[in-house]
Amino acid sequence: MYVHGGGFEHTHPGTERILAQRLSRATGRPALRVDYRLSPKHPFPAPVEDVVAVYRSLLDQGVPASRVILAGESAGATLLLSALLVLKEEGTPLPAGAVPVSALTDLTLSGPSLTANEDRDLVGGAIMEHILPRYLAGAAPDRAPQSPLHGDLRGLPPLLLPVGGDELFLDDARRFAEAAATAGVDASVDLYEGMPHVFHLAGIVEDPPPTGRTFLSRLREWADRLG
Repeated sequence: MYVHGGGFEHTHPGTERILAQRLSRATGRPALRVDYRLSPKHPFPAPVEDVVAVYRSLLDQGVPASRVILAGESAGATLLLSALLVLKEEGTPLPAGAVPVSALTDLTLSGPSLTANEDRDLVGGAIMEHILPRYLAGAAPDRAPQSPLHGDLRGLPPLLLPVGGDELFLDDARRFAEAAATAGVDASVDLYEGMPHVFHLAGIVEDPPPTGRTFLSRLREWADRLG
């Protein structure tokens, strides 16, 4: 189940379908792309509600939770983590695992790499300061589920957090993985040195460069371990 990025506000269906196909081919599982409502017309909690609803629909159709992997990048990674917290709170069976790529996990924008990597990443901090108030629409940035790092992470499924070493969100991934591990979750950061935000998009071409091949290969190995 693939949740696209785009700063909570944008979608590029053609590219997203290709990426979903690549994820499907790498893991040997059918892929479903989530077309959630977009901010600012539909701010939080609407996009999270849509991700939750799509996941529930899979279960209602008889797909075992143990056969589902959630994957998404950037804003989509944030949304899937928020959705996991909602699903856990309501007692819905959780998926086998989740792969939040280049995830923003702390909407207070307090991660040190947001400053340290400002001149290295493709995304600037000023963009986030513009996007997040529109997405939150008055919701607190230091509360879950909208800000996943601030939630109760106990009981979440295994998590693989790929992130580029030059990303603004590097420390968001690191801090979330650390907090999840402290809560007893199988969580690990997959670090790609020197890579910018959503570096994994290198995997959408038919003959991907080394970074894209590495990402898809590591995803395959991790998914295989889930069974």
